[in-house]
Amino acid sequence: MYSVCLSGMGETESLAAQALSGNRRALARAISAVEDGDSGAIELLKEIFPRTGNATVIGITGAPGAGKSTLVDRLAAFYRTADDKVGIIAVDPSSPFTGGAILGDRIRMQGMATDPGIFIRSMAARGNSGGLARASADAVAILDAAGYNKVIVETVGVGQDEIDIVKTADVTVVVLVPGMGDDIQAIKAGIMEIGDVFVINKADREGTLRTERELEALLSISERADGWHPLVVKTIATENSGTDALAEAIRSYSDFARAHTGKQESRRASVAEIRIREILRDRLLRLALDGAVSQAELTEMARLVAERRRDPYSIVEEIIGRMGLGAGGDGDCKLKIEK
Repeated sequence: MYSVCLSGMGETESLAAQALSGNRRALARAISAVEDGDSGAIELLKEIFPRTGNATVIGITGAPGAGKSTLVDRLAAFYRTADDKVGIIAVDPSSPFTGGAILGDRIRMQGMATDPGIFIRSMAARGNSGGLARASADAVAILDAAGYNKVIVETVGVGQDEIDIVKTADVTVVVLVPGMGDDIQAIKAGIMEIGDVFVINKADREGTLRTERELEALLSISERADGWHPLVVKTIATENSGTDALAEAIRSYSDFARAHTGKQESRRASVAEIRIREILRDRLLRLALDGAVSQAELTEMARLVAERRRDPYSIVEEIIGRMGLGAGGDGDCKLKIEK
């Protein structure tokens, strides 16, 4: 991994230009910059944004052990036979010690690492509950701008919290496995509403037909606003069986979305609004932590809340008041700590 501290418009423009040209080292540095929140990362993203919007972004989600990584490997290899450039963002669980990605997916996908038409990046979830790293959307934008026309995002696989993938993907693929009760978990998670294609992987297992029937029954009573009826595909990723059918299902939904441009634009506008809210939330939080309250003050505030000597609501109002965005809880915007 390459890290970079962007300290000036010239360097930012240079890195953006290199990344846009497809320089793999520059791509890695650019993604590291946005993931780490380096100074200048926002300018870099502004620079590359006009070049985005050309890739098909495919989200792969599902429960742990469903075989998502193997499926991603096979799908990427399939796209390479058509001479597509493939970017892969594999969101791994965070290391409890360093906060970085454990890199399990990149280890499993190392057979593709030497292909110049494939770029693989592991990102740490860092505690985000939706299965996606906070900077995943920015990483997707960078790969999109760099000419990767298929970008696959594999989520961390935490079961019921996987629905955030719709904020990034054009096509959402939900991977299930026979005999694991995935249909019930899908209902709980709301995955039935966000899945465009459903994959029953490890279809050589007993119970595949039962899982397929239950899934079709569930889909038949889950009418979508856009009129699309999600497709069900059976695969055996370890044997590369069903990969072509999966790629065809993804293409079918992409064609459907393009044919219904009004609904597609409405979805993109909704996703864009969500993204604006996320960026605004992150920037305001950073402004608060960088300028309105020191780490020592925040730690002391937390201690007082834990001791029930202060409440978190008035503390947040106070911090907001310090930022000049509203009246603080005390009216004078000053921190008052009882000893």
